[in-house]
Amino acid sequence: MLEIKNLHATIDGKEILKGIDLVVRPGEIHALMGQNGAGKSTLSAVLAGHPAYTVTEGSVTYNGKDLLAMPPEERSHEGLFLSFQQPVEIPGVSMVNFMRAALNAKRKYQGLEPLEAAAFLKLMRERRKIVELDNKLASRSVNEGFSGGEKKRNEIFQMAMLEPTLCILDETDSGLDVDALRIVAEGFNRLRTSETSAIVITHYQRLLDYIKPDIVHVLIDGRIVRTAGPELAMQIEQQGFDWIKESV
Repeated sequence: MLEIKNLHATIDGKEILKGIDLVVRPGEIHALMGQNGAGKSTLSAVLAGHPAYTVTEGSVTYNGKDLLAMPPEERSHEGLFLSFQQPVEIPGVSMVNFMRAALNAKRKYQGLEPLEAAAFLKLMRERRKIVELDNKLASRSVNEGFSGGEKKRNEIFQMAMLEPTLCILDETDSGLDVDALRIVAEGFNRLRTSETSAIVITHYQRLLDYIKPDIVHVLIDGRIVRTAGPELAMQIEQQGFDWIKESV
């Protein structure tokens, strides 16, 4: 599904990613862990097509296509979804209009007819129940006045509407209390299929108690320095990252 080879990327002339190699197959959950500044969020931004970052070397193939050659909206239409660490507020743009425009843009890309209003609203009601998103929130402007937990629920709701095949969850657990974390994680798990893959970026084990990874990677100074099974995340929870840094 996703194949990253020797990926290097800079921002403002400073190299952040220094040779990332990563393969994600259909149905796999990969956890990406590391300390602040290691390059985790940079990798997610580069994959999503953030214009502030410049790829200087390497390649990224997504379902056989050159991901780096696509504009951000095309990457989304192809099935890539990024859940932001700090979702932005969009005052004056209602969730209903925002989601209908996004969904119908993807359908147009796929050669499908747009959903009529009634069918769209029915789908929206069904999908917001997955993450227990209050109807009053779904009727407001995008993320405006939402709490941190509500914003993260809204991200998973958007994922439910767009049905991506590769989800990048960038520190989705940041700022969530236990109940909100459970709701968000269980919402993601309910949306998973045998063809749905994910890259889960986190500092901590607690999110991985709900979203079980198949493979765990540790990123240090722009490079993946260790890859193992779920036991690696447990070891990091107990011992931190210093022991890995000392062995690099």
